[in-house]
This record gives sequence, C-alpha cells and structure tokens, in this order.
Amino acid sequence: MSDAATEPFLVHIVDDDESIRRALSRLVSIAGYDVRSHASAEAFLNDFDHDVPGCAILDMYLPRMNGFELQEKIAAILPAFPVMFLTGRGDIGMGVKAMKEGAFDFLTKPVQTDQLLDAIATAKTRVSETQADAHGTARYEQRLQSLTPRETEVLEAVVAGSLNKQIAHELGLAEKTVKVHRARVMKKMGVRTIAELVRVSVTRRIDAP
Repeated sequence: MSDAATEPFLVHIVDDDESIRRALSRLVSIAGYDVRSHASAEAFLNDFDHDVPGCAILDMYLPRMNGFELQEKIAAILPAFPVMFLTGRGDIGMGVKAMKEGAFDFLTKPVQTDQLLDAIATAKTRVSETQADAHGTARYEQRLQSLTPRETEVLEAVVAGSLNKQIAHELGLAEKTVKVHRARVMKKMGVRTIAELVRVSVTRRIDAP
C-alpha cells in the first residue's frame, strides 16, 4: 500500500465514460487514495463534501454542464480545492484557459500513470499546506486575542523593532515592566525568541492587531 493512504485524501473522478471511470478509479485506489466516481457534474455536486480533503479530475466534455462550468461552480464553493482536467480532445488554448481559471493541472488522454499520480500527490501536498496555514492562522489569532491591551501595545512595538528602553519611554513604563509584559506576550503567543515572535507576527499578518 502506498504512503498516500497514511492521510485520507478523496479523489473525485468526473467522466461520463463508464470504462474510463472504472479504469481511473482502480488506478487511484491501488495508489492508496480514496476515490469516488461520478457520471456527471450534477452527480459530483450532489456528493461534494468540502470538509473532506481531496481533489477532482474532470473530463472537459460532460453532459449538460461542461468541465469549465463545473470548475466555476467548485471554485465558488471552495476556491482552494484542486481541480484537474483529463480530456481526450484538449488543445493548448483550452489548457491555457483552464489554468487561467484556476485549474491545478491539465492532462490529456491517454495519460501516463506516473503523470497522473504525480499530479494527485502534488495536489494533496497543496491541500495539506493550505490546511496547515489556515489552522496556524486561526491558532495565532486566538493567541492574539488572549493578550491584554497593554501586552498588545508591547507586541506592536516589538514587531516594529523598538528596544525595551524605547518601548518603556513610548508607553510610560519602567523598563523592567516592559520586560515582564514582553515575557508574557511570548508565552501567550507560544514562541521562545523575539525573532520568532516577529516572524510569526509578520507571517500571520498580526503585526497590527
């Protein structure tokens, strides 16, 4: 079993050709991924759970709603959800349009096994990174909210590059008091050094609460 199975990742296959759905489903499943196949865009949308990490592999020429239209609907529900096209009648212009509209990849049939699995693995990595960033931002926002107004002022001054003596002067505090507030800020924000405090504040865009 592939390492892909260590973390759940659902691959949706949307194609009106049953033989292609069956072949792709078998290939993706053997690689260790969860897989669901859908004969139409409507079937996919009815089954789409945006709380489940995954990606979608779409045929361009679907009945009633084509691949571009389905891509647009997916983006409206979950913009970061990776959408890949796998079509037998694609051209460069179509691929460029798909990528401009936010497609994760554009592949043509018949697709090489390694090429398809590499695309899925890359999509899985992208989803994991997006989730980690979202969770990290939420965690730091919660920690930020735990600061007192005075601690928030000290944080802002530290991120701005002010020294303890300067902060003390700006806030009308004793330098010793500033050190106490700074230590509390670092503890609440879950960091060990000033450099790390500045880095996470800038990265999470909390330098101006």
